[in-house]
Amino acid sequence: MKIKDIQQLAKDHGLLLSEEMQFNEMGIDFKVGFATDLDGNQWLLRIPRRDNLGEQIATEKRILDLVSKHLSVEVPNWKIATEKLVAYPLLNGKPTLTFDAKTYEVTWNMNKNNPNYVSSLAKVLVQLHSIPESQAAQNNLKVMKPIDLRSEIADRLQLVKSELGISKELENRYQKWLDNDLLWPNFTRFIHGDLYAGHVITNGEGNVTGLIDWSTAQVSDISQDFSGHVSIFGEDSLKKLILEYQTQGGQVWDKLFEQTLERAAAAPLAYGFFAIETQDENHIIGAKAQLGVG
Repeated sequence: MKIKDIQQLAKDHGLLLSEEMQFNEMGIDFKVGFATDLDGNQWLLRIPRRDNLGEQIATEKRILDLVSKHLSVEVPNWKIATEKLVAYPLLNGKPTLTFDAKTYEVTWNMNKNNPNYVSSLAKVLVQLHSIPESQAAQNNLKVMKPIDLRSEIADRLQLVKSELGISKELENRYQKWLDNDLLWPNFTRFIHGDLYAGHVITNGEGNVTGLIDWSTAQVSDISQDFSGHVSIFGEDSLKKLILEYQTQGGQVWDKLFEQTLERAAAAPLAYGFFAIETQDENHIIGAKAQLGVG
């Protein structure tokens, strides 16, 4: 799709854009663009790559409408949300880190060790996890009970094993995780579901000012919202985040730290499930490599 075609698409939706645009081609479902309108305002564009994404777009719109009422930080405000185009004004601040789409080189947009990050992230997590389950259900969002958590992982393990394969070492670790009653929570809360530094917006002082990419938000195990942190910042920082979260009123259990480590270690399983869902050959190859069968 050429720039003129995108300008026309946006115009059809009431948005007048200049020719100043940049694109990120990494997304499976959407072509992502950064554009400037004729008044100099910056926008993020998500252009669906397929015609069957209407339901996914509608679900994420409901998620954003819900979380925007409960969080003290910014979330995307979708001014346009149709099967042909999603567009919203860019949030203030920058992602904590960004990946180069071609080289995968990481660029930090803040001081990685800034203590403001952990304290402000904990505050947002407490707000997020306090969103009532009833409101998620009213918005037709996925609601998982504690009894559902292990069966979801067990089902994914069997699917990934049969479709892609998995190393014996990983399979044994995941099975041991599933069998350990002490690790699993007896409560679920509303979570982001794909929360890592690239989806966290910060300002120059290292404070969290926004969260993006909400498509996997649901009621589930809160350790999922901590696992992306330990993968980037390490175990010591995870301990600080959990302590700060608890201090600010977040509900924890005594094995949240250990459960989070297992969630992080299950990233290859999650990637394998995603690859099977998308049937994208590049992701299937990448998932097999992470699963030890590539």
